[in-house]
Amino acid sequence: MATIQALWRFSRPHTIIGTTLSVWAVYLLAMLGQGTPAIFWASLGLVLGAWLACLLGNVYIVGLNQLWDVEIDRINKPNLPLANGDFSLAQGRWIVGLCGVTSLAIAWGLGLWLGLTVSISLVIGTAYSVPPVRLKRFSLLAALCILTVRGMVVNLGLFLFFRTGLGSPPTLITPIWVLTLFILVFTVAIAVFKDVPDMEGDRQFKIQTLTLQIGKKNVFVGTLILLTICYVAMVIWGLWTVFPLNIPVFIGSHLLLLFLLWGRSRGVDLEDKGEIASFYQFIWKLFFLEYLLYPLAVWLPAFKLTIF
Repeated sequence: MATIQALWRFSRPHTIIGTTLSVWAVYLLAMLGQGTPAIFWASLGLVLGAWLACLLGNVYIVGLNQLWDVEIDRINKPNLPLANGDFSLAQGRWIVGLCGVTSLAIAWGLGLWLGLTVSISLVIGTAYSVPPVRLKRFSLLAALCILTVRGMVVNLGLFLFFRTGLGSPPTLITPIWVLTLFILVFTVAIAVFKDVPDMEGDRQFKIQTLTLQIGKKNVFVGTLILLTICYVAMVIWGLWTVFPLNIPVFIGSHLLLLFLLWGRSRGVDLEDKGEIASFYQFIWKLFFLEYLLYPLAVWLPAFKLTIF
């Protein structure tokens, strides 16, 4: 049980949840217009395989980062398994290596688009953490890595993979473009804010984060502005789009999340590392909710899928 718990912490649960929701949300969007029971059950193996490949790729990326950040994590994140000694470096290498190889094998075995999606993600994840490239040393490049993978590669690559697997032309429709743009900007906010709780370790090891360059208050305000832009843009699209959409659910849910964001931000003490970390996790929860609410609002007007 202790090993399982350590492996769960090693996998960075918030990223695992985010990856899971993104896979299934994109799958639902790819099913638009062809949601019959037969197609659902026929494609279930496809989505489960993609899910497993993406989860293993996720563990590879976050695990690789921990392998190269052990000393930093002992200051910033001492509860991580490599930092506190629950796993040895050798064990960490085995986990990362097996996850990376298995992820690529599954992805390429299932199809070109999934193979490209996972391969590009793993290459960028490697460049993010591993010397001599180690892009995480530079705030702009680090943010670019994160938004490229989560904002573009995963959403667009998975959509094309599912559409091809479902027998449809590999073309991108309006809903996936809107979701991708939203996640793209949202991921910038996550990438910018994630270093605020880690100032001490980043300063000691000369990781030039945006927080160290412009200060945590400016980063905090900038994050709120970016997230507000995301939600306001969604409301505007909901008001003007001709695409079939459950307008009350779509607009109401985004306004509610925007209200919760600003309400939660008012109580954050930027001098308290625990509160900063808690607010960072709250941003991830908003990220999760988007992958739940967006497909729901898109599917409700023409829900034709009856599973049972």
